[in-house]
Amino acid sequence: MSENLSKLFTTQYSTILTLKLQQTTSKLRGRVMEGSHVGKQASPIQYAGAVKMMPPQGRFAPIGRQDIDFVRRWVTPVDRDVNQLIDTFDKLKTTIDPQSQEIAAVAAAVNREYDDRLISAAYGTALLGTDGASFTSETWASISSSWSVASTFGSAAASGLTVAKMIEAKRIMRKAQVDMEAESLTWVTNSQGESDLLNQVQVVSTEFSDRPVLTDGKVTRLLGWDIVYSERLPSASNVRTNLPFAKSGLYLGLWNERTDDVRQRPDLSGLPYQLYTMMSCGAVRLEPGRLLECLCADTSAAADVTP
Repeated sequence: MSENLSKLFTTQYSTILTLKLQQTTSKLRGRVMEGSHVGKQASPIQYAGAVKMMPPQGRFAPIGRQDIDFVRRWVTPVDRDVNQLIDTFDKLKTTIDPQSQEIAAVAAAVNREYDDRLISAAYGTALLGTDGASFTSETWASISSSWSVASTFGSAAASGLTVAKMIEAKRIMRKAQVDMEAESLTWVTNSQGESDLLNQVQVVSTEFSDRPVLTDGKVTRLLGWDIVYSERLPSASNVRTNLPFAKSGLYLGLWNERTDDVRQRPDLSGLPYQLYTMMSCGAVRLEPGRLLECLCADTSAAADVTP
């Protein structure tokens, strides 16, 4: 055999093109209230306060009155877009057509944006008031003491997600008069939270429940909570914020859910194809008590991977 055969060595590349590891679907769409809007801002809901039945003032006495207080919450849109160009000359030099995967990557980015808007709004600043001239700001820091489960709940030091914390969250919501029989409840945690639950005997043992909690090795529902897993929850100092909420606790406003435009650009050299996607949406925290904060120890917080 010729010693020069090595000069004929070739390199073969795969024609398979797939997305890198990333979140491709929205974890929260369908679990929150939604609506479509136009204009620079919108009020998705108005709340009417409570009144109390009072004894009559006396025989033939003037009838008194009680004035219900009304509160509006507001949502404003956040605009996002992505623009990609695929050069026609470059396409001639490859057997792989990347266009379908580039569109899939943008679709995944849109879905992540929905979740980011909702999670950010959950613990962000909510705008209240009659109209734009009289807005007041409701920061989460100003109300969190009433609607938070501490990282040390049920333990001497910060602990991960526990059954005790989930029970406490239900207690807080029920005390706030959330109709837990009529509302769908969602608990958003992450991979560490799932690991915490799987290591608790109350979760994995059928001795504590009349039906199995695990479905194909996953905890999908526990104590009335639908369990959703997301790696986009905020963290600080090795403490992860878990997001328990009723459907009426978060709102997603859609100005433009998603618009895709694929066209050839005759104004650019090479006549490239332009893949343009735009969206406009906003989110707002609704009435506190319908949404809580549960703090859980998570030593993996420093190694978060995005997207």
